[in-house]
Amino acid sequence: MVVRENNGGKKINKSRLKSPFIVSAVLLAGLLTFYVHRLSTVNNPRNSFAGQSVAKSDAILARAFANRLSNLRVAGQGVVTDVLPDDNSGIRHQRFIVRLGTGQTVLIEHNIDIAAKIRAIREGDTVRFFGEYEWNDKGGVIHYTHRDPKARHPGGWVEIAGKRYE
Repeated sequence: MVVRENNGGKKINKSRLKSPFIVSAVLLAGLLTFYVHRLSTVNNPRNSFAGQSVAKSDAILARAFANRLSNLRVAGQGVVTDVLPDDNSGIRHQRFIVRLGTGQTVLIEHNIDIAAKIRAIREGDTVRFFGEYEWNDKGGVIHYTHRDPKARHPGGWVEIAGKRYE
């Protein structure tokens, strides 16, 4: 242990000064490890359900809606309540509404200029999805349910009857 005097003549224990820095470094390393693990499991579209249970994903979507959050990568599952006409203006999107287990509904906007169109989708079908949530007052929108050709963010998907559309 090294002891030195500061300008006021008081002795300073250098080993005591290092402790908070070491503790901070260990905590930071732990947080980084947790965050990297979370990204590799929750946000990895290659995982079967992006590392989440249906109940957990419903809770995440409910919080996102209640708190008006957007730009949130989410996985989910629900039942198709309405198949809407395709949006063919500009970038084309297939659109359908899904009711989650909580009763919340979300609009899925599936880009059909990048991903294959889901031809067999019907009301009552169970779908699973991974994409980006955007808040709106009707429950929210899920988009980026396709691969990203420019690799700017993780690709998404929609899965119906065991077939994945990316």
